[in-house]
Amino acid sequence: MDEGTELSLTIAQIVQRLKGSHLHSQIERQAKECLHQPDIKLESLKEDVRSFLKTSGGYTPYPLVFAYSSQLPLSHPAAPPEHLKEPLAYMRKAQANWEKRVLKSLNSMSTELGVPLARKRPVLEQKELTNKWNEMGTDESDLSRFRPVYAPKDFLEMLIGLRNPNHDSSEDVGVRSHWGLIQVPLNVRDIPQLRRAYSELNLATGQLGIDDHAHIHPVVTEQDSAAAQQYSRQGCPTGLRAELWALILNSTNQPQDVMHYEQLKAGVIQHDLLVDNLIYKDVKLTASNDDYYFVFEDFLYQVLLCFSRDTAVLEHFKYNSATPPKSYIQGKVGNEECAVVYPPNGVIPFHGFSMYVAPLCFLYNEPSKLYSVFREMYIRHFFRLHSISSSPSGIVSLCLQFEQLLQTHLPQLFYHLRQIGAQPLRIAFKWMVRAFSGYLSTDQLLLLWDRILGYDSLEVVAVLAAAVFAFRAENLMEVTSLASAEAVLADLSTLKVMPLIQIFLFATAI
Repeated sequence: MDEGTELSLTIAQIVQRLKGSHLHSQIERQAKECLHQPDIKLESLKEDVRSFLKTSGGYTPYPLVFAYSSQLPLSHPAAPPEHLKEPLAYMRKAQANWEKRVLKSLNSMSTELGVPLARKRPVLEQKELTNKWNEMGTDESDLSRFRPVYAPKDFLEMLIGLRNPNHDSSEDVGVRSHWGLIQVPLNVRDIPQLRRAYSELNLATGQLGIDDHAHIHPVVTEQDSAAAQQYSRQGCPTGLRAELWALILNSTNQPQDVMHYEQLKAGVIQHDLLVDNLIYKDVKLTASNDDYYFVFEDFLYQVLLCFSRDTAVLEHFKYNSATPPKSYIQGKVGNEECAVVYPPNGVIPFHGFSMYVAPLCFLYNEPSKLYSVFREMYIRHFFRLHSISSSPSGIVSLCLQFEQLLQTHLPQLFYHLRQIGAQPLRIAFKWMVRAFSGYLSTDQLLLLWDRILGYDSLEVVAVLAAAVFAFRAENLMEVTSLASAEAVLADLSTLKVMPLIQIFLFATAI
């Protein structure tokens, strides 16, 4: 093994050992600061780390190691790049096919409507947009020609068709193997495993939102990211949530962060993108019609338009199974040298995308801070809800986990719904793909997202979806069609999230 390969393995092992420890988040934050220091050069970082490791006499420069590791995939260096994004070939193929379909839909819309993918705004239009930046919701543009590139139900159909060509389903043991819509063999946790992983949610432990006196030791003053994450597993106090989430996400609002946001805003003002219309349309169709979120319409436009221009988001494609879509400069179709990532952040918004941002508006009233926290939430968690992968927090695993929890613990209900053509996943998918945003009351949604951040996992979304069916099981056993099942589950706004999750996880017979 050459010295470079050995170093990469050493770095990966150090970072792997630190994962989940109290040191991890603090060192990650220091690493980010390291990368901004003028005396740290990316081009010489590898050599700097190597010489430190040789001469340190046992001292490991962890922030530098982390800074270097952020430039490396944390896996065996011999693994091909696509394996680092997604190890299963059939998942990679399905994701690539989905991307082609979405991009084709976007390009077709551009051609049919005669609207270019991007154009520079005339000076007058730039001035108008600058003047109405804080009141974009008052603009009554005609968006009737634009349609969402896809909706969650389209994505679900793609997931239902997923198959592992190397897996013989006839070998599956058990009569319930094929009850669900997701037919891929992934390992997902059952209730005994979930009980161990989410032990802080047991019925004997106080939870904020149920026992509001349970938390009296704030960690904000210590600026300890790992402690904040542990703390949020039992819920964040309303007055501390914004600071705790920013701390967990290592999201700052330093002058350079504000400057970055202002640069993105300048990009929005200078250039008009076709996806801007998709953002406007989505906000109008979702948040603007929501009793909780309609007041934040202007904030949503600001954050999402800036997000579409942020090339820093492209970094997450190193570990996302997706690949940023590319388009061609006008008249240069097919010439790879003229291919550019479109939109610049590599993320094409779909129907409901704005609901990832809307709940955060309750926590942050400064656009640059709101933007910074949303971007971190997206590149850590939300991207997994609309990309095809084998990740335990990916939407495929969440769907499978939801179905298996329901099949195992409520088999009669599952069988009944399946028999009347009301597959449970067809109802629950829209909740999960949005992490329940727009379905729960905001205070309950924020309690759910506390746990997503606290456990650094979206698994709790699948657990809640199963718990909702368990809670309404008696009514659901009486329905006779998909429409009537949907009616029983149409309004989740009165549900209390944590009692549902706790009872389902810790009071279900196994």
